[in-house]
Amino acid sequence: MAFGRSSTGRRKRPVEPVTLKILVAGGFGVGKTTMVGAVSEIRPLRTEESLTEAGRPVDDLEGVEAKTTTTVAMDFGRITLREDLVLYLFGTPGQDRFWFLWDELAQGALGAVVLCDTRRLEDSFAAIDYFERRAIPFAVAVNRFEGTARFPGETVRAALDLDPEVPLLMCDARSRESVRDVLVAVAEHALTLAARTREPVTT
Repeated sequence: MAFGRSSTGRRKRPVEPVTLKILVAGGFGVGKTTMVGAVSEIRPLRTEESLTEAGRPVDDLEGVEAKTTTTVAMDFGRITLREDLVLYLFGTPGQDRFWFLWDELAQGALGAVVLCDTRRLEDSFAAIDYFERRAIPFAVAVNRFEGTARFPGETVRAALDLDPEVPLLMCDARSRESVRDVLVAVAEHALTLAARTREPVTT
């Protein structure tokens, strides 16, 4: 006891958590909204609107004919990894006409997930190119939709022309555990690259 007060009765000071930001990107209808919702501990913020006949010329529904809505701004979710560590997820809109939002969403991001559908693999090229040009660490996750052909990772990596160091994972965007593994891979990849840039240059 000090100055007549017991130290055991003192409350612990609240911990100010460190916040990390990861983007979830990819083509139209690839499962970004589903991925954010699968792991978010809060009700995800979604900015979805119904698809209309007017949008059919620019919204390619081949392979995702059952899709009835589209993200027009972003999806947002949150995961508390530890008392002092919180992860924010931002799902980007997939259509080209909403790309002006990407620069805003990418500011301060630790890294990104590029979610792919092997039926529409070419839709992933633009997102991969975006993160490569801006030196934002990213991992590629192949969303294994039911009834689609399964390809070896090496085949997908070659088709996307990925650098060997870019993580490539197979996932189920509906599964919390599967999505968690993808996010861990992104974080580890980003931290590895950050540590590499801090290494002293020897001559």
